[in-house]
Amino acid sequence: MITYVFDGSLEGLLTAIFEFYERKPGKIQLVSQVHFQPTFLEETFEVINDEAKAKRVWAGLCKKISPDWRSRFYKCYLSETPEIFQHLFDFACYIFDNPKGAEDNFGHPSVIALSKMDKNVNREKHRMKAFIRFQETGDGIFYAPIEPDYNVLPLISSFFKNRYADQKWIIYDLKRKYGLFYDLEKVEEIIFDYVPEVKKSNVHLPSDVLNGKEELYALLWNDYFKSTNIPARKNMKLHIQHVPKRYWKYLTEKQG
Repeated sequence: MITYVFDGSLEGLLTAIFEFYERKPGKIQLVSQVHFQPTFLEETFEVINDEAKAKRVWAGLCKKISPDWRSRFYKCYLSETPEIFQHLFDFACYIFDNPKGAEDNFGHPSVIALSKMDKNVNREKHRMKAFIRFQETGDGIFYAPIEPDYNVLPLISSFFKNRYADQKWIIYDLKRKYGLFYDLEKVEEIIFDYVPEVKKSNVHLPSDVLNGKEELYALLWNDYFKSTNIPARKNMKLHIQHVPKRYWKYLTEKQG
């Protein structure tokens, strides 16, 4: 078996599929450079990104699968999990090698794998929409640091642009070291040269970079949350089911 090594990008993944059909090497294993561990006996092929080849593969997929499945394919790619790259490769080959409608065969392992991962990514996307809390910085920009399990920033961009259209904001993925910046007109990807150090258990900004009123707002919100929380009706098991503990660090009402 030959191991195809690609750079982890969607273009690289699609290029790998093109190279597979052009070279016809038999069964292959697809691995991103980040997760690749070379061995002396292993035969490898380095995938060099090619935009034209990637576009041809994507166009071919678009002709054979529905818009819903195109979206699933992309969201599964955003999961960034090592095993899903192989499933995406196998799924694409399965689609190309069979008549239109093959994606409806849930007996195929890659169809099942992509369907499950699509649900996981969607769940994370919806949780980010629900649990993100902005903090106003001293220069009037609202900032929200996140550390999602999957790379969901591309999936929540439009939601926050529409919801907070009247304020400048930044949502920054601390795990992947890039973010989104909305300047009241458009959303752009940004990378910080420096990110304020925050505790893993609390992603909120230190007080020295916050707007002076932010701490007061947080205090008032905490008081409101406590006043509306009825101890006799508290069901912690159900609460954790809907709001897992790993998201508490984003929530103002869980601080203090």
